[in-house]
Amino acid sequence: MESSSEPTFDLHIGGRETPPTSGARREVTDPATNRPIARAAAGSRDDARAAMEAAERAFRESNWASDDGARRARALHKLAALVEAQAETLARLETANMGKPLRESRGDLGYVVRTLEYFAGSADKLEGETIPVPGPRFDYTVREPLGVTVHIAPWNYPLLLAVRSAAPALAAGNAVVLKPASLTPLTAVAFARLAKDAGVPDGILNVVPGPGGEVGEALVDDPRCASVTLTGSAEVGQRIAERAARRLVPVTLELGGKGPVLVFPDADVERAAKAIGYGIFGNAGQMCWAAARLLVHESLRSGLVERLRAIADGLKLGPGVEDGVEMGPLVSKEQEARVLEYVDDARATGGAVVTGGTKVTEGALAAGNFVRPTILADLPSRARASREEVFGPVLSVASFSDTDEAVRLANDTPYGLLSALWTRDLGTAHAVARRLESGMVVVNEAPVTFPQTPFAGFKGSGLGFEQGARALEPFSRRKNVLVHLGAPKRKG
Repeated sequence: MESSSEPTFDLHIGGRETPPTSGARREVTDPATNRPIARAAAGSRDDARAAMEAAERAFRESNWASDDGARRARALHKLAALVEAQAETLARLETANMGKPLRESRGDLGYVVRTLEYFAGSADKLEGETIPVPGPRFDYTVREPLGVTVHIAPWNYPLLLAVRSAAPALAAGNAVVLKPASLTPLTAVAFARLAKDAGVPDGILNVVPGPGGEVGEALVDDPRCASVTLTGSAEVGQRIAERAARRLVPVTLELGGKGPVLVFPDADVERAAKAIGYGIFGNAGQMCWAAARLLVHESLRSGLVERLRAIADGLKLGPGVEDGVEMGPLVSKEQEARVLEYVDDARATGGAVVTGGTKVTEGALAAGNFVRPTILADLPSRARASREEVFGPVLSVASFSDTDEAVRLANDTPYGLLSALWTRDLGTAHAVARRLESGMVVVNEAPVTFPQTPFAGFKGSGLGFEQGARALEPFSRRKNVLVHLGAPKRKG
């Protein structure tokens, strides 16, 4: 019997709300106050195995994969409509759990709805092809789902990034086991309830919160796991890839980033400043594709940095549910400490703190995980913040004198997720975009993406891709069928 007054969130296995076999639960807190808001099930290896068993059974017995796709399309369209109807409730739950401003959570829920609609439209369009071959033969291909797919979601966009991979997997006919981050499991469980209401068969979508080192690895190691999609850190991605490789299980990894923003002499500085501010202070900088490194032409540096300082100093910090809040807290005390360590290291190695770089220690915000928007300048190469992913509201600034230097500095990172550049010259825009070692490049734009555009990284930012028309390919396999039609009959 639960003695806590906070709501309880269980596992979702086989279409049912299921308590953890061990009875273990984790207290979920509001990062703006560090007060408990819920108690979530902490799954175990036994729970992971139960989810995989339920998924495998549903894949075999529910006909989710064997129909023509129209049933899946209808269910995903209905699920999109149910999420849209519950968007405000889900957004408030996301903000309470993760901390981001409510306007950002509302935007995330809109993206979830659009993603479900987009892949619902693809569910009945997994087509094969005919291939000309010599002789009396007929050759064709068919597309088949993989089976049970595992999805390990991060805490920075809890529902959005879970659905980004789960939606195409479901559309392709797979059964899904989702492991949300231990810090932010609430909306994933709520989403699974809506999927059941939408007509997704029991066992086709399962949610198992729990520690990654136990639940995540148990899911990947399970012999029923046919693919793994993970969004997370490079370290976790490497560990998951190694485990998956033992069984030759395909992986899609979306990992870290250290996004450069190149501002050329002819740029619209006012627009660029606003976009850069959004790109690093949105979601308190807790984004793999954050605009973390400003590379500005030396002729514009002082003016642009002053604009950015004004933006940083003018942001309203506070709990995400409050009106007018522009930046919320970091997700946990541990994340707060991690970000401040990077700032301290920057100071110690000779970097300059233009603004921010401290925890809010006064007033009501002192109880939460609030770090002031921070701008660092002239970081030496040995400073950790110059190369590592901070994952917080911390912008580093450097300048360049010509295009070659700008490109060299932009590419001087182990990551390659998203780059941005600002120029009025289309020739410069296209030429530089081709030279940047990034899976995505935006020109005269803040970081932005859509369900129909590929999301992928180069180098240490990951393997494979998500979103776009080809996003169903990692969740299906192509089978070739060759038929000999027999020798032609002789006349007479």
